[in-house]
Parts: sequence; C-alpha cells; structure tokens
Amino acid sequence: MNHDYLLSKIHCPSSLKRDLKQWLKAGVLDNGVFEDTESGTPQGGVISPILANIALLGMVRLIETMYPKEKGVKVKATLIRYADDFVVISSSLEIIEQCKTAISEWLKPVGLEIKPEKTRICHTLKPIEYDGKTENPGFDFLGFNIRQYPVGKYKSGKTGGTASRLIEHKTHIKPSNKAVKAHTEVIKGVIKQHKTTPQSALISKLNPIIRGWSNYYSAVVSSETFNILDHIIWQMLRAWTVSRCGKASHEKLRNYFRHGTIKLSNGKERHENWLFQTKDGLHLFKHNWTPIVRHTLIRPDATLYDGNWTYWATRKG
Repeated sequence: MNHDYLLSKIHCPSSLKRDLKQWLKAGVLDNGVFEDTESGTPQGGVISPILANIALLGMVRLIETMYPKEKGVKVKATLIRYADDFVVISSSLEIIEQCKTAISEWLKPVGLEIKPEKTRICHTLKPIEYDGKTENPGFDFLGFNIRQYPVGKYKSGKTGGTASRLIEHKTHIKPSNKAVKAHTEVIKGVIKQHKTTPQSALISKLNPIIRGWSNYYSAVVSSETFNILDHIIWQMLRAWTVSRCGKASHEKLRNYFRHGTIKLSNGKERHENWLFQTKDGLHLFKHNWTPIVRHTLIRPDATLYDGNWTYWATRKG
C-alpha cells in the first residue's frame, strides 16, 4: 500500500498525521532482523483494518457508478467489501470481467494489486470452465462458504414482482472447509499441549475456543458442521484418555466421560450420555449446543438516532 496515497486520504490534525506516518515507517523486527517498511501496513497491527478501509474507500462507489441502479431493473453488479477482502456478484460473466479490470486499474494508485492465486471467478450454482480449469460452485468469504443448491418446487424460493416464478435453487451459507480445518487444528494443538495436565485444565482451555467459534457461525447453516466437529473432538479426547491410562476400556472411559443433563442458553435441557466432564461437574462445551438463530436484518431506514426505541428493543424479538 502506497503510504503517500493513504495519508492523502486521511483528514486529521497534522500532529496525528505525523504520528501515523511514523507508525507506518517504523519498520518491523522479524526473528531479530530489522526491515524497513516503505510501503504497506503492519500485518496484524491494530490500526491496519481501519487504514485498509480508508485506502479502499471508493471501490464500492466505482462499481455503483459503472452499473447504476435503475428503477424496476435488477442491479447488474454488487461489490461487498470487508477491510481488504471483497467479492463482486453479477449474473453476467462479461460484467464480472469488466469489474475485475476496472478494480485492477483503480488499485494501481493505491499501490495494491489483485493477487491471481487468491482470486476466483466462479458460479454459485454449477461448475464452470474458466481460464483452462474447472471452478467448483460457490465461494468462500470471511470464513463462510456461499453456494446455491438446486431444489424442487416445494423448497424453492420465488422471484419478486407480479410475474413471480420459481427460482429452483436455494442459497446456503455454511462454515468454509478451510475454517473448519483451521479450527480442528487449533483444538488438536490444545489437546496435544495438555497431555499430562488435569482434565479440568483442558476443559477450561477448550471451552472459550469452542464457544467463540460456534457463536461466529450460529446465524448460518451450521448444524451438520457442528455435529461433525463434536464427533471429531470426541475421538481426539478418547485418544487423549488412552495416552493417559492405556487401553480405553468402558470403565476407564467413564472416569472422563459421564452422563449429564445440560441447560442450554435457550432454556432447553439436553441429556448427554458421553459428556467429557470432571467429577466436580465441569464439562466440555459442545458445538451443537449453540442454537442456530438467523440474523435479523436492520431496516434500511432505521438509525440509532431516530428515537424509535420500540423498534430497536424488539428487533431481535
């Protein structure tokens, strides 16, 4: 990222801009080796996401200008951006290619470019042949996989308007395979680090990791993924017991896995037969205990400053 371009877009007191410039130019120390930073923002730096938002402000407007909204006409292209990660959605392959070219040109003064190995052009419903290779349907964005699946008329949605028709597919948003694999590796690493520690220490370490990950994916189609992850973790923990007490007989497993009744956050009770739990009752949280609750979109005309407290108090029901 070009530092001069970035600083030219920041309107603030000169003293603060000077501090920002020093922060950007401070350099990095990697394994005892110092490197200058003439461009770019610090990887993992607390201010980097907001600097990316400032630098890339206007990218959405670029696409909106190229393909303006027309009354009664479907939007030709939409760009959704989160910091430096973005997707462009359109029903036309030609428009997608035009957007890619336009964004590449727009990024040049910023000092950025689209990475070919991290960029895909795909269809959300069916595989396509593009640039000499087969692209599978759907795409990953922010740890989610967005894809459409063909369905029959009883599950199909409809187009809007007076001449509505069945669209014969359904959009599902799920945890991406990459996110599931990374989460599994984290849990595996924690279990490996706690081979000789008490069961309570392992549970205390794993619970916030599992809760946090489950909450992040609790508004999408995650039930099947949650069940698969719970089974994988059960197998890991069974292997953990074997490493501590030899062959895992039924009696030995019962020292670590117990019967229990759990009260979930939605008020329901759930009986578990093989719950990873200490004698004192400290138990491991399971992914599938997290209820799937669809996110309620905010009304486009609503604002926290409109004084409509009834709406904001009841939005989530």
